[in-house]
Amino acid sequence: MTQAHDLAARFGPALDTRPETLAASARDFGHLVARTPLGVLRPESVAGITELLEFTGPRGIPVSVHGGGHSMYGQGQAGGGVVLDLRPMSRIGDVADGQVTVGAGVLWREVLAATLPHGLTPPVLTDYLGASVGGVLSAGGLGGASHRHGLVADQVLELEVVTGAGEHRVCSPDRDPALFHAVLAGLGQCAVIVTATLRLVPAPDRVRRYCLFSTDLARYLDDQRMLAEEPRFVYLEGQARPAERGGWQYMTEAVAPHTDGRAPDDGALLDGLSHDPATVEATDLSYAEFVHRVDTDEAVLTGTGEWLHPHPWLNLLLPHERAASVVRTVLADPAFQDLRDTGLVLLYPLLSGPLRAPLFRCPSGSVLHLFALLRTAPPDRPGTAEAMVAANHRAYDLARSEGGVAYPVNALAMTAADWREHFGSGWQTLAEAKKRHDPHHVLARGHGLRF
Repeated sequence: MTQAHDLAARFGPALDTRPETLAASARDFGHLVARTPLGVLRPESVAGITELLEFTGPRGIPVSVHGGGHSMYGQGQAGGGVVLDLRPMSRIGDVADGQVTVGAGVLWREVLAATLPHGLTPPVLTDYLGASVGGVLSAGGLGGASHRHGLVADQVLELEVVTGAGEHRVCSPDRDPALFHAVLAGLGQCAVIVTATLRLVPAPDRVRRYCLFSTDLARYLDDQRMLAEEPRFVYLEGQARPAERGGWQYMTEAVAPHTDGRAPDDGALLDGLSHDPATVEATDLSYAEFVHRVDTDEAVLTGTGEWLHPHPWLNLLLPHERAASVVRTVLADPAFQDLRDTGLVLLYPLLSGPLRAPLFRCPSGSVLHLFALLRTAPPDRPGTAEAMVAANHRAYDLARSEGGVAYPVNALAMTAADWREHFGSGWQTLAEAKKRHDPHHVLARGHGLRF
């Protein structure tokens, strides 16, 4: 209780210690891990963040950052420490000169609400827009435009941060680049992101969304590779969906913009692909309708209560040459058969070249595939969620044996050895940055990294 007393004495009523606040901060979107903090601080300025870290660091009090609250496995929790809620610092600057500066607690849907009236958009967006800017940048951020533009984090022009040592810094590729690259895709280990200046590009008025279906996994993956390497589509994702007789079908989701008021040329865009032409779906949407398409799913799942159920999600990155083998094995595993009835399987291509953040880990080779198993566990069946997490680790081990890596936003307990293997040659760089910028190791302990 000494640390709780010290915190209360130092921060007084600014530190929220109400039981309902602590209970809420001990939960996240995953609903799998619960770690109760000593309090929640909601700073309204950089000074408040600096003051907290200057105080907690020497005392070894853990600090985590809360934005959208979308972590899966306690990554954003701070058991016995302080949760730093950045939502009060959700300010958005002027949209000008193809860029905008936003607070780390801003949600991506709020970024778009500011930029779309100017006809601009971030080049890469994650599918779900309810995550915070800081959270996505700390993980890296993948989306349907990543095959062209790389990570969401690769679109950052400048960061304002407070290090774990309580230093207020501004960094960019040209100004303090070592810190800049330690923060982006660095899982929050070195600094708290305060603001990010984001690159913007013109947003199309309308787009055509194609859904192309195939039952042959190998040909589907080859099509996806070809589409990733060619400039046909501005957005490219895909899914594995249950088919009859226990099999699976594969759906390519590809988007092309209308240009000068003219619809895309279907024949040219779909030429040479192996999908079933009789099942093609093509829908014209405004750009805003397209980027907000997941909002409807969220509303439905919130209404049914499923949005608040446990989410033992797993995201893997697989080398192209071994992707078919891993996908077939995992989808045939009885432990993942619930995906035939509920959940979602994402399977889409990325190119390693545009993925520039040095700490972002990806398999060897020029083409890789995101394989995401997005499951929901029934809350009324004890042990089910735990069994799903155990199955995640078996799938992770299989992927590693085939040259794959995790996209580390998962319901997956990783050991110190797992993390060292994950970061590979980047581990020493991260460890040195951690020692320099968070010498007391108080930041982002929820990920389970041990230096």
